[in-house]
Amino acid sequence: MPEFSKDCLEALRQPLEDGIVTISRASASITYPASITLLGACNPCPCGYYGDHLKQCRCTPSQVKKYMGKISGPLMDRMDISINMPRLTYEELNSTVPSEGSENVRERVQRARGIQTERFHQMGIKCNAHLSGSQSRDFCRLSAEAESLVKSSFRQLKLSARAHDRLLKVARTIADLSGSETVEADHLAEALQYRRPDSS
Repeated sequence: MPEFSKDCLEALRQPLEDGIVTISRASASITYPASITLLGACNPCPCGYYGDHLKQCRCTPSQVKKYMGKISGPLMDRMDISINMPRLTYEELNSTVPSEGSENVRERVQRARGIQTERFHQMGIKCNAHLSGSQSRDFCRLSAEAESLVKSSFRQLKLSARAHDRLLKVARTIADLSGSETVEADHLAEALQYRRPDSS
């Protein structure tokens, strides 16, 4: 993503937030629907080895900061999930431990989507991702332990209101995938793992 211009990246903010894109030319403007799913990737620095446990990064701190600075805080705030993908070890690459099959994953996703369809059937909302900030707080019922965790995380990670609401929506989705009506602390903890500390 940092290979694109900052202006190009910032233009993603409106469709990510509002599901529309507005094009202005001269004295006229027109708005189109643009509900998107954004899947982006980037290296941690220009050389690609910042934080690598095998190869040393050749970049200066200022180069790393400039490179990652193209992805602004407000843009990162609009991304529900952001994770680091470190290099696999030899053991991980050759592991024979079976992972969850795609059929099982598909069934869990279909069940979760069914739960969400039923939950929002009178509201014209298709899934958790389409909840507004206030709606996310209404529909993401937290257990006492989860409430305590989100409160401490909000303070420690200095989450913005937008990041807080997106965190709740991801946790609500994880709870739906496990068939839980209430968002528990473990659902919240997993959702927190999908946010970079500096993404808010």
